[in-house]
Parts: sequence; structure tokens; C-alpha cells
Amino acid sequence: MRTIRDTVTPGVPQARGQRTRAVIIGLDCLPGIQTARILKENGVPVIGIARDPNHPFSHTNTCDAIRFSPVSQDELMSVLEVISSQLDQKAVLYPCTDSSVLLVSRNRQAFQESYHIALPEPETLEMLMDKTSFFRFAQEHGLPVPATFFLRTRVEAIAASKQIPFPCIMKPGFKTSNWERNAAGAKAYLLSSSQEFLAAYDLCSSWAESIVAQEWVRGKDRDLYSCNCYFDEQSKPIVTFVARKLRQNPPILGVSASGEECRNDTVLKQTVELFTNVRLRGLGYLEMKRDAHSGQYRVIEPNIGRPTGRSAIAEAGGVPLIYSMYCDLAGLQLPPRREQTYHGAKWIYFKKDLASSWHYWQKGELTLGEWMRSLWGHKRDAVFSWSDPMPFLLDWWTPIRDLMRRGWRLLRQGNVQPLVHDSQTRSPLP
Repeated sequence: MRTIRDTVTPGVPQARGQRTRAVIIGLDCLPGIQTARILKENGVPVIGIARDPNHPFSHTNTCDAIRFSPVSQDELMSVLEVISSQLDQKAVLYPCTDSSVLLVSRNRQAFQESYHIALPEPETLEMLMDKTSFFRFAQEHGLPVPATFFLRTRVEAIAASKQIPFPCIMKPGFKTSNWERNAAGAKAYLLSSSQEFLAAYDLCSSWAESIVAQEWVRGKDRDLYSCNCYFDEQSKPIVTFVARKLRQNPPILGVSASGEECRNDTVLKQTVELFTNVRLRGLGYLEMKRDAHSGQYRVIEPNIGRPTGRSAIAEAGGVPLIYSMYCDLAGLQLPPRREQTYHGAKWIYFKKDLASSWHYWQKGELTLGEWMRSLWGHKRDAVFSWSDPMPFLLDWWTPIRDLMRRGWRLLRQGNVQPLVHDSQTRSPLP
């Protein structure tokens, strides 16, 4: 454990009779900061755990206390034990990263006396989180998934390169820290030939235990649909909320930059069927893509056990996804209005949406008028908040500061060159 910052009082004492606290692991990520704000809006006292004290989101005012810790198991478990020892009742635990979901699951026996936890059985969780295991499960159970190949050796990669339809994508079975470090933020690589396929495999096969190659489902960002949900202890859906992406950044294989609420009964039905059949407990998310040529839907990936970057769109649409989990675990009455009413709520991460919109505008695929219309209506900003402005200000200031520092170094060296950002046009391989 590196440092502790308490934003109200030393330690994290809890007064008798105070509402059950929520503890957020991963405050310094998008799902973490959004979860903290949603809970505070509902009067829930929040304790945050973050890795980086200098991250913009670590400067939020939504938490009663913020503790900083590396993400390794021993340090994080130590922080959770310290927090629980200072509370007089169990807290509701919100892991907001995949690694923290796995840590909590694999140590659930140690945490269950101190925390309310909503996770499925360990075997189910591991299967849904590992892409290799999930797509094997999907193929065995007839789920509508793209053609998928699992690569553990180059011999398997050579065989797959002769069978898989192009274009295709290549991604890790489970995203490791080694993948994140070497792939420079790329979730996957889009490949157009067998030569690119084998070159990509040779490059990234050592970054993860297994590599997944998958047929590319043709379509635009708007063809990506998702359903966020929460399932109770009996594996019944308490909350469901369907939305779709408008734009993602980087385009094609990025993360959500903006999205909108929509009705899609196909995605809803598939989500409920899948998670009911595997007896999900807790938060779930299923992403599907509509094939622009055939009109058929394909399962892209599930995420479970944590909020997602765009799950806050549910609250914008009047459906209390995050708060319903809190009420269920804390033994409170569930919020009365949990049914989606389809009023077209939107979600936007403005900084990333600007970058994505600029890309599409340059390609002639988005006009200024279309972009402005896509922002109309009730929406929730991913980072901006009038009551908690510092994360937004620092989120913008940090890249501006880094650019200024880079320019100043070049100026002092007498080597000033145009700063060209080519991340949208470079080859998919690093």
C-alpha cells in the first residue's frame, strides 16, 4: 500500500445507523468514477480504491475516503482488510476492473464476512471472462458467434490462416498486463490477409496465454448493441438496459465514445437467455453486432462482475442499474422504476467522441449537422459533472500539458517538427 488520502476524516469510521457503505475497486478508471458518482447521487457513502494518485479520476470529491494501492493481490487484499476493520457492518463491494473481479472471486471466502459480493460461481465466472473458454462454450451451445479459432501454437495459427474468412480480428483470450503494455492500448488487431495474420500472431503470441482469431462482423459502430443487466441471487434479471454505440475511439476496434438507448428485443432476449442458463449472479453485459450484409446478430463478448464504461447510460435513461445492485446486496427495498421506457437517453465521453468524430468527418462519413444531432436529447457525460469538476478538468489538462512539454523539449533541442497524430491511419500492427 503506497498512500492513503481521506477526504473527510482520518480513517474510515462509520457512525452507528449510517447507510451501508460501498467500496469501489478501480476508482481511477471510467467505470469506477461513474459508479462512485451514481452511488453518491443516491445518498450512498463511498470509499474508493485507486492505483494512481495522479490520475484525473483520483481527484474526485465523491468519496468519503480514497486509498491507493497497487493492483497486485497481496497489497489490494491488505487494503480491503484495513477498510473492513474500520467499519461496523459489511460494505457492498464494486470491483470495476477485470483483474479485481478475478481477485475478489478467487478470494471470495476471505471477503464474504466483511463485504457483500455479487458474483456467479467461480467456474462460471472464469468461463465467461476468458474469451477462449467462452467461445468454446458458445460453439458447443449453438450461440450465434462469428467463426472463431483458438491459437496456442504457430501450427494452429497456420491452419487457421487458411480457413478463417478475411478480414478477421485477433485478440487475447484474456487481456493480460503484458498484452496491454505491448499492444499500446489496442483491444484487437484487424487483419486482411493470411500474411498479416501470421505476422500478427508472431508478434503478439507471447503477450497472452492464448490468442483468439475471429471472423470480422461487417458493420459500423452503430451496429454494435449491448445489454447491461443485474441478476439477483436466484439468477433472475432485476434490471436490463439495451443501448448501442454511436461512435467508438479509436474507430472500428476501440472503446465507446458515445452511445444511445434503443430498443432491440433480439439483443435483450439473447442476453437474458445466456445469463439465465449459466446462472449469472451480479452485473452482466453482452455485446452483439448486427451484420450489415446478412442482418443477423453475432455475439461479440460478455463482461461480468463489474460495471462497464457505458453502463451509466442506464441511469441516464431512468433505470437504476448500479443502485439496484446496492439495494439488493444491502437488504434495502429495490427501486420501484426499473423497467426501460426507451426515451432515447445518451451517453458521451466528450474527449474521445471529438477524436472519433474528427476521424469520420475527415473520411466524409459524418457531417457537422449529423454530429450535433447525435448529441441532442437527455444524456450523461462520462467524465464531466458540475458537482465534481476536477476529474474532467484534469482529464483535458493532462494531454495538453504533455503536448506542451513535448513541444518545449523539441524547441530547446532546435528540432521542431509538425506534430502529426497518425493513430487513426497507421497499420493495425504496431
